[in-house]
Amino acid sequence: MSGPSPAERYAAAREVRQHPVTADFAASQRFELDPFQIAGCQALEDGRSVLVAAPTGAGKTIVGEFAIHLAMQDPAAKAFYTTPMKALSNQKFRELQEVYGAENVGLLTGDTSVNGNARVVVMTTEVLRNMLYADSPGLRDLRFVVMDEVHYLADRFRGAVWEEVIIHLPRSVRLVSLSATVSNAEEFGAWLDTVRGETELIVSEVRPVPLEQHVLVRGDLLPLFDDRAGVAVAQVNQELLRIRSAGGARYESNRRAHPYRSGGPRGGRKPARGNRPLRADAQRIGRIDRPEVVELLGRANLLPAIFFIFSRVGCDQAVQQVRSAGVRLTTPEERAEIRAIVEDRTQTLLDEDLAVLGYGEWLDNLERGVAAHHAGLLPAFKEVVEELFQRKLLKAVFATETLALGINMPARTVVLEKLEKFNGEARVAITSGEYTQITGRAGRRGIDVEGHAVVQWTEGLDPQQVASLASRRTYPLTSSFRPTYNMAVNLIDRFGRARSREILESSFAQFQADRAVVGLARQVKEAEASLAGYAEAMACDRGDFAEYAGIRRELSDLEKLNRKDATASRATRDARQRELQSLRRRMQRHPCHQCPEREQHARWAERFAKLDRSTDALRRQIASRTGTVARIFDRVVDVLSALDYVRVDDERTALTDAGRTMRRIYGERDLLVAESLRRGIWAKLDAPSLAALVCSLVYEPRRDERGPGERGLPRGAFRTALDATQALWQELDDLERDHRLPGSEPPATGLAQAMFGWARGLPLDRVLGDADMAAGDFVRWAKQTIDLLDQLSLVADADIARTARTALDAVRRGIVAYSTL
Repeated sequence: MSGPSPAERYAAAREVRQHPVTADFAASQRFELDPFQIAGCQALEDGRSVLVAAPTGAGKTIVGEFAIHLAMQDPAAKAFYTTPMKALSNQKFRELQEVYGAENVGLLTGDTSVNGNARVVVMTTEVLRNMLYADSPGLRDLRFVVMDEVHYLADRFRGAVWEEVIIHLPRSVRLVSLSATVSNAEEFGAWLDTVRGETELIVSEVRPVPLEQHVLVRGDLLPLFDDRAGVAVAQVNQELLRIRSAGGARYESNRRAHPYRSGGPRGGRKPARGNRPLRADAQRIGRIDRPEVVELLGRANLLPAIFFIFSRVGCDQAVQQVRSAGVRLTTPEERAEIRAIVEDRTQTLLDEDLAVLGYGEWLDNLERGVAAHHAGLLPAFKEVVEELFQRKLLKAVFATETLALGINMPARTVVLEKLEKFNGEARVAITSGEYTQITGRAGRRGIDVEGHAVVQWTEGLDPQQVASLASRRTYPLTSSFRPTYNMAVNLIDRFGRARSREILESSFAQFQADRAVVGLARQVKEAEASLAGYAEAMACDRGDFAEYAGIRRELSDLEKLNRKDATASRATRDARQRELQSLRRRMQRHPCHQCPEREQHARWAERFAKLDRSTDALRRQIASRTGTVARIFDRVVDVLSALDYVRVDDERTALTDAGRTMRRIYGERDLLVAESLRRGIWAKLDAPSLAALVCSLVYEPRRDERGPGERGLPRGAFRTALDATQALWQELDDLERDHRLPGSEPPATGLAQAMFGWARGLPLDRVLGDADMAAGDFVRWAKQTIDLLDQLSLVADADIARTARTALDAVRRGIVAYSTL
């Protein structure tokens, strides 16, 4: 095989000369960089921002890591790496520490602060948003911000935070946006280019590890696509269509004719059929048990595998079924390594808490090579599962779809038991975007030649539907941005009301509603910067030159009118002459008239006036468009005005003391919290009662969950404060609806009694019994309670602030306080 041609060698040498930092960085990597990764790095080296949209597992984060590499070339520069989840932040923190050393890398999440002034800081997106609003000193010398999983912008609860960060970051900061493959990447890239400046869009549809897709029918893995159709046309396997049309009858007679075509990963063993006797109903296609599926994949050399089961109960049941079947997937050496890791990672947890959490059985399952992974697991247990899987010690993990959106945990094979999930109200089919995200976990770069996605046959399964999910890339990124009370007071405080409206017109939500408005708002923003420069250039030490220029302009306009309007009556002409004489006297008496640089200032004043008129015209265009986001902002401001958080007059909108307090209250309940503090509703609460009441504000019950009723709640001061808070919520909800805002859900007391007991020091088994929930769920709500208590400790009056700090310390204990960092 011949080497590269002279032209190719020349082109490669030219790339190295033009992008030497990219070339050095690429040479230092374990893998040869893909073209899209190189393109992203080169764009950053050229000084542009980038949006990289690529499949899960494609290696998008390399571009983000190159941004950090660039920052580290400059001794004064800093870089932030933002993620949507604490687990992702923790993982990235450890990875970057290994590269740049512990002294250069920090971590800031809601409940963890490590080396926050480092040159490279990993943080959740909310932390960066809060830093921007507070104009934090930590933003000085910031050169790059990496926004990992930027498609979280579509999340209806948290997505607005991503847009706030993108809009408010200084223009000098280069933004690296890393996204899953979305169908409207061009639209998102165009918005980024509009609000951030030159942004290069880089889209890759290529998986670094090819994906083989199968349907598991009884004991056979049948290819989803017919390889005889050729690469150009991906046709559904005809055998699957025959099974579908026959309603599942008499598949057994054809089983031997359709072996697993790829024989497992190349070089691996072909999958064998199960050697268990067929059941009496073998003539119809039924599901084989989970232990059988695990063993089948093991014989086919298709482990490790992640089984996506869209139910926590189903995940736990699957582990129990594999355990009961006596399946053991690990060697004695692996079991010893698993035990050592688990004991080390859980050594800070109390023995009595471990007993409540079923530690012994959980460890035994891990030693067998199987585990569950879902939000109900204690975070400490989830982290252990993730670490063991990454170390190739776990062979089968049964997970909910949250794992598909989470940390880096690729497998050789991904199994989907069903193509539908419960969305909280009904069972719905998964989308092609969700299917792509889930199957993106299949195939480990540098380990597997190919990844495998397996869909289990179920009654009514349509192979064409599966093929459609596997072939489409219809995952549109839709903005969830909406103004909040906290956002409004922070914007008004920094920019004033008029400028705040223009900023909101720059949101992706408004861009999608009316792309033209964003371009106009950008022009207004640029014009305002020029106007400020013109104003400075025409400044006169003798007096107000803008006022003087206005008199000159008025005089000139009236003289032109007088010359043109020859048909005016004598009375009109006389009135104009008197006005002209008055204007001339005012101009001559003005202090700036005697300035030796008067005409130079006047030229700048004319430029100012011309640009100011055109800018006003742009503003009128914006006002005439569908300013959906700005109108909602106006309604939010009206509510704030009615409650005296802002004062509005003809000239300006300004914050009151209460409004300044609200700047530092973040979350869905910002208005209710601020108003409760102002009215002193919580002033008489002790620490456990305050923890319970705060928990009622952050807790979101499941739709089918019933509250504890009056008898289950703490008595005394808590009950009085709760009644007052609920009455206040009703008052605010009515006010919001009067202003055509959606309102909010009432406080939810379902976890109040358990949080009250936990803050009083009750043992874990008692608290989990009161809560009637999994340990992982309790920890998640406890940490959200801690987050709001922390805010209260900073913004409330001294007495409540002390109580909040005491409550925070009381809640942050045991399994809630556990951290691997």
